[in-house]
Amino acid sequence: MGAVLAIDAGTSGITALVIDEDASVRARGYREFPQHFPQPGWVEHDPDEIWDATLAAMRDAIADASLEARDLAAIGITNQRETTVIWDRATLRPIHRALVWQDRRTAGRCDELREVEPLVRAKTGLVLDAYFSATKIEWLLGHVDGALLDALEGKLAFGTIDSWLVTKLTGGAHVTDYTNASRTMLYDIYRRDWDLELLKVFDDVPVRLLPEVLPSSGRFGEAELFGARVPIAGVAGDQQAALFGQACVEPGMTKNTYGTGSFVLMNTGSSAPAPPEGLLVTIACGPAGDVAYALEGAIFVTGAAVQWLRDGLEIIAHAAEAGPLAAGVPDTGGVYFVPALTGLGSPYWDPYARGTIVGITRGTTKAHLARAVVEAMAFQTRDVVEAMTREAGVALKELRVDGGASAMDLLCQVQADQLGVTVRRPKVQETTALGAAFLAGLAEGVWSSAEDVARAWQLDRAFEPSPPDPAAYEGWRRAVERARAWVKP
Repeated sequence: MGAVLAIDAGTSGITALVIDEDASVRARGYREFPQHFPQPGWVEHDPDEIWDATLAAMRDAIADASLEARDLAAIGITNQRETTVIWDRATLRPIHRALVWQDRRTAGRCDELREVEPLVRAKTGLVLDAYFSATKIEWLLGHVDGALLDALEGKLAFGTIDSWLVTKLTGGAHVTDYTNASRTMLYDIYRRDWDLELLKVFDDVPVRLLPEVLPSSGRFGEAELFGARVPIAGVAGDQQAALFGQACVEPGMTKNTYGTGSFVLMNTGSSAPAPPEGLLVTIACGPAGDVAYALEGAIFVTGAAVQWLRDGLEIIAHAAEAGPLAAGVPDTGGVYFVPALTGLGSPYWDPYARGTIVGITRGTTKAHLARAVVEAMAFQTRDVVEAMTREAGVALKELRVDGGASAMDLLCQVQADQLGVTVRRPKVQETTALGAAFLAGLAEGVWSSAEDVARAWQLDRAFEPSPPDPAAYEGWRRAVERARAWVKP
């Protein structure tokens, strides 16, 4: 038994949590790391800065818990997905900064490859997009002097951030888990193997560059941590970890994380559906951390719209003001905000849509606009959930929510009303880290079963649905049509 150290390697910083066997957060550490923007549309991280931030956050969390590293039962890692690192196997030095999931430098390359998109969809469950790792790997091998030759000779290693942290913690292990492999656009999620046909599509990515793929719950190696050896026993991409952290391990169980964007995942169990229009299919974690599948809907802008209210329009001074401001009016007064600030994600996947506000009158106030922003989060989620339930043939029973915006009672209630199901918010909001801890703890005996994990999940509040005004959602759909008609290729 004992405590588990969970490392949540996010896009802007590293959170380390010490989690007890009752799933309570005993201590935490946090470190930000710099963002690098060398050109418009390019987003990079320095892997060594991520590693330094990870060490500092782990040290702070362990000290805050009044523990030593040798007291830890296991380490679990969850990470920003798709972000791409290539390093020298001998020296563990990166050959270039990491290309972040947000990086769009390879969008043109994706356009060149449109004729193979059906192949990519059929094998990976993904859309052909610069968001994923494959074209990032291709770019690095083509733009760093000598990289392709070194990769062919087996001198280099590719990984997402989980792989990078494992190799640094262990001194060289080159591994990843099924969930992260499924986000590379090089992995056949149905055969569960790196796909030679896909490697050829992306300019012959050498198979020797790729990590060994392991179950999300199990031994990835032993970390040499502050004078102790601690097993790394759980790894999952952030959204799959959040699904597991919400104890959504049975088919039909669904969660939404309201972050900068939102990610809705529905567990479909051991069955892997064909990729439906507007949605992704991805590998998730079953009850024992084994392979399951999930439908995923990626919503590009939710919390980022609140940041826009604060930084762009300056109608609030702090993000936390949005909820109370929105709750100050009973409705939006007919105002709709479609937050297509970077196009629309699921279920539309329309990069040409533009942010749109409709229905403004002389009576419109900043409170109405704030409420329109909050309601847009719920409407976008309804769009995705309805597409999922159609494709999966499974009725939604409840929605579990997490992420910063889920602290808004108004959002949770509107979401329940729009979906017609109970929305459940957990006490522990760091569900990505909690999922990584559960995966690691299951492997090392801290928790013995999925039933233990389900019992450890703790409810903060349940929001019961009331019948919504049907005209509200109809107005939203019309507003989306306006946003999509604004700019055409």
